[in-house]
Amino acid sequence: MWRDRDFRRLWVGQTVSQLGEHTTLVVLPLCAVLTLDAGAGELGVLRAVGQAPILLLSLLAGAWVDRWRTRTVMVLADVGRALALGTVAVAGLLGALGLPALLVAGFAVGALSVFFDVAYQSSLVRLVERDQLVRGNSALEGSRSAAQIAGPALGGALVSLLSAPIAAVSGALLFALSCLSIRRIRRGESLPEATQRRSRRHPKPTRGLPSRLPDFTRRRSQRHSESTRDLSQRLSDFTRRERSQRLQEPTQECSQPHPEPRQEHSQRPPEPTQEPPRRPPRVWRRICEGLGFVVGDPSLRAVCLASAAFQFSLAATMTVYLLFLPRELHLSGTEVGLALAATGPGALLGSLLAARLPGRFGHGVVLVSAAALGDGAFLFVPVLHGSSAGTVLALVAVSLVFGTFGQLVNVTVMGVRQALTPDGMQGRAAATITFVGMGLTPLGSLLGGFLADEWGLRPSLAVTAAGMLLSPLLMSLSPLARLGRTLPDRRLLVD
Repeated sequence: MWRDRDFRRLWVGQTVSQLGEHTTLVVLPLCAVLTLDAGAGELGVLRAVGQAPILLLSLLAGAWVDRWRTRTVMVLADVGRALALGTVAVAGLLGALGLPALLVAGFAVGALSVFFDVAYQSSLVRLVERDQLVRGNSALEGSRSAAQIAGPALGGALVSLLSAPIAAVSGALLFALSCLSIRRIRRGESLPEATQRRSRRHPKPTRGLPSRLPDFTRRRSQRHSESTRDLSQRLSDFTRRERSQRLQEPTQECSQPHPEPRQEHSQRPPEPTQEPPRRPPRVWRRICEGLGFVVGDPSLRAVCLASAAFQFSLAATMTVYLLFLPRELHLSGTEVGLALAATGPGALLGSLLAARLPGRFGHGVVLVSAAALGDGAFLFVPVLHGSSAGTVLALVAVSLVFGTFGQLVNVTVMGVRQALTPDGMQGRAAATITFVGMGLTPLGSLLGGFLADEWGLRPSLAVTAAGMLLSPLLMSLSPLARLGRTLPDRRLLVD
């Protein structure tokens, strides 16, 4: 797998893109808090706007990615995100940076990230062999974990050392590097729908002619064939009319009392034209197919519900958490970045464990236990006080535990989804789960900001962290908990 140049280019591009994305996730909120002195409500709105594209565009992204070339989608997404962050830097240099500019940039980065994430997951299925799918997922998720190590730390350090708008330039440069790497992928993608559209627009040449004749010769041959078919059709119609008239003449002389059937046969009244029933647009039909497939599968339906509960609670928790660290614990930007970056090494460890633990203990046991341990880690944060080294180490430990078991759940769930989904449904299934699982994150961010304003940071953090335990509870009551060491393979089914 690693000998494949195209896979290496995808891996490098995805890694750099994830690094830029995780840098941006820290730079924009810290820019609002430290530079613009944004409050809890404003920070909640900023995070909600950045997460709103998940709710608005996930289903459309899945339907479109299944029809488009994934490389093109990823390249355009990288270019758009680089331009969005570049505008933040320009606005900062001109002294025009404000919350509206951050909202626009956050929405643009979030929208294009939705397309990029769906595209790179679908690209792996089209790029590697079946027996390399698990290894490919582990490599991509491991690179995402590595990006989580450097991204928050880099973003926090740049915000502390430089101005926050200038720190956004680092994210733009990373997206540009990702674009250059992914653009070099050379392997073609076989898209059945695109092939069918091309065959309808450009019909095959006439039988008996060489397939490589010049275009003008082929077009002339096609016109000649069409004119020949038209002439033969006219002769056939004329012969049919003459025969019916000859059959009618003797019957009319004998004055047969049954002219109506002959009249119907010779002069059939025109039938009223009925318009064909209108069908919904093709994109929406495909979206409904993806929704129906995921909802109809008990395991995938449970993944959606558990993911929705987790993402809603996590969005509320992180909104309060990003305010709790600098204002309640009085941590600097570098210390905040260090605490957030500790999630990365844990996620890297979780990716390594995901290659062994499900096959040894069973996918269901790993999902439920890892979700309970990882999601419960934030319950220890509200008891911390002060900005001592012990507090920073405790936050690092919390992020390490959360990253390890959270990544273990992510990789295992992705493997379950890919194993239970046919090839032609991969993009739509991924987008549907993203839509249902993360569609509530804007509301979670708004709720976190509201609770922080009304109750204070410490009580709000305790409540939102406790809500994260709803996800493992839902998984324990679903068919996911009964998944064994091996998964059924439905990828070769035709949708």
